[in-house]
Amino acid sequence: MKLTILGCYAATPRTLTNPTAQVLDIKNRLFLIDCGEGTQVQLRKNKIKFSKINHIFISHLHGDHLFGLIGTISTFSLLGRTTDLHIYGPKGIKELILIQLKLTESWTTYSLFFHELESKESEVIFEDKKVIVKTIPLKHRVYTNGYLFQEKPDERKLDVEAVQRYNIHIAYYQKIKNGSDITLDDGTVVANAKLTFDPPPAKSYAFCSDTVYNEEIIPIIQNTDILYHESTFLESEARLAEKTLHSTAKEAANIALKANVKQLILGHYSTRYDGLEPFKREAEEVFPNVLLADDGVSFEF
Repeated sequence: MKLTILGCYAATPRTLTNPTAQVLDIKNRLFLIDCGEGTQVQLRKNKIKFSKINHIFISHLHGDHLFGLIGTISTFSLLGRTTDLHIYGPKGIKELILIQLKLTESWTTYSLFFHELESKESEVIFEDKKVIVKTIPLKHRVYTNGYLFQEKPDERKLDVEAVQRYNIHIAYYQKIKNGSDITLDDGTVVANAKLTFDPPPAKSYAFCSDTVYNEEIIPIIQNTDILYHESTFLESEARLAEKTLHSTAKEAANIALKANVKQLILGHYSTRYDGLEPFKREAEEVFPNVLLADDGVSFEF
């Protein structure tokens, strides 16, 4: 699993910082999460193939998470895309995009599918054989969702020596990898655990931006491997965080601690601060495993 940060700063793009957008590579699927202004430029800088992105997840309809979407959609057409593109986001995102395509007469060369979200409860919005995606209802100034990406467990790995020792026919191998016990000709039942090895643990990634401190999300993200949680402000500006329905680095760390996640990534920083290290120091007072997102940084898990 690889996470590439295209942008992770709040509000407006600046000379050296970009608003929110990131690409999650999970089970050989590339998911674009949020699409702030300049996203397609950052995709090029980070050498991410446009053609591999078939699903885009938008957390909410604020510009620093959305204003790059119409440009990205348009560029896909200019590059001759024919593959379907699925866009997930709050109700209204379809109207917002289609009116721009209509007035600019820039209809796509491919089919666009909009999956508009309204529920205030967590729900499954994407699922295939290897990955499942659920919403994480957040509390912000407009309707907002985070997203939880979960790998489905791989099939078990066959212990070749064991199946040969029990003289099990190759026709049963797939059944064994799927987790079944095997009954031998003499009636002996061989437990699956004696014939297979455990697969690698399935990994999970939770994206939470933007939100005020909200413990209601803890049951949804409990025991997640990687949590990206917004940390717009430091605790010294906690009053401002509460007013704007954002979080501090300390609050993000408290969510990580209470949810028992393995790793916390901070992001969505206000550009009022001179550097990022104070965010890390503040969070580490509460939760030990803290990483700092920054534009162009990739994390592999």
